[in-house]
Amino acid sequence: MATLFTKIIDGEIPATFVYEDDRCVAFMDIQPLTDGHLLVVPREEVDHWLDLDDDLVSHLFTVAKKLGNAQKKVFGCERVGLIVQGFEVPHVHIHVFPTNQISDFDLANKHDTTAEAREEAASKIKQAL
Repeated sequence: MATLFTKIIDGEIPATFVYEDDRCVAFMDIQPLTDGHLLVVPREEVDHWLDLDDDLVSHLFTVAKKLGNAQKKVFGCERVGLIVQGFEVPHVHIHVFPTNQISDFDLANKHDTTAEAREEAASKIKQAL
């Protein structure tokens, strides 16, 4: 059975995409920790990041770095956070988000956002790429 992220990648569930290539996609998180929070997800369904081949790990983190640099430019944050925890969806995903404080890493701080807010943040990130 396809994961939630595969359904998003295949267009069965709507998402606000920021980046796509033949190996991965990046889209805005619908429950962000901070404004501009996005997910980098491989097209291949792999449950745990340790099971990814080395080339794909490198590619995912290269994409995360590129997007993180765009977030830093657009959101004027002190740092860009990364989290790879993978309990919510059994499909590898890297959380990439603008941050100014350690408390931004607390997953209990996730909040709902509007499609308009996600589109606006995505547009800013795409322009900074």
